[in-house]
Amino acid sequence: MKFDIKPIRIFRHIACEGPGHFADILAHYNIPYQLVRIDKGETPPPQIDDVSGLVFMGGPMSVNDDLPWIAQEMQLIRNAVDIGLPVLGHCLGGQLISRALGGTIRANPVKELGWFIVEKTAGDAANDWLAALPQQNLMFHWHGETFSIPPGAQAILHSEHCRHQGFVIGNTLALQCHVEMTADMVKEWAERYEEELREPSATVQSRTEMTTELGRKIDELQQAADVLYRRWLRPILAQRDARKD
Repeated sequence: MKFDIKPIRIFRHIACEGPGHFADILAHYNIPYQLVRIDKGETPPPQIDDVSGLVFMGGPMSVNDDLPWIAQEMQLIRNAVDIGLPVLGHCLGGQLISRALGGTIRANPVKELGWFIVEKTAGDAANDWLAALPQQNLMFHWHGETFSIPPGAQAILHSEHCRHQGFVIGNTLALQCHVEMTADMVKEWAERYEEELREPSATVQSRTEMTTELGRKIDELQQAADVLYRRWLRPILAQRDARKD
């Protein structure tokens, strides 16, 4: 298959938190991607002139942990933001973006594990990025920490139990929630991490609750994800279209 665009580089930090639905969107637009498997000991490539964007997935570790690849990835984020290269982060990935750009990562007041409503935050950035979405959207969550909004960025999403669910700065989108989920991923996480779900609460769902009506929930999530991903891909697709002219 011939591609007329540089690949997107995706950083995976644990095997079960791959690109998921995001990979489906890339396939739809015929955009190639390279997977850097940090969980397999692969080292983040230092260059960014060979890609059209950087994407950072989630993981069970903390951005505050002393791991060599964390500093390497944050430097890549800063380099990319400096030149306007699109950057996208999911959960841990969003926290990496925040800290790389001067934000802080600390414990959220509660853990959010499961399906919870996320709302649009008033402002021009949310109007731009989320114009096609309703005020409230059901999204999937699995986090105990949260990010602050770094200098120069604008918040676009929040939830009842987590003040910052998403922000943007230029061509960079950072998300605390997991919009990349597929039904298989939800079932795998609920099984793999079932110990974390043994004491359900207002913000921690049981395995059964998490997987009930899963098809409907995934459909709603992916409708929102498609809006976010297509908006993030806009400069990349525009660049490809310009080459065709």
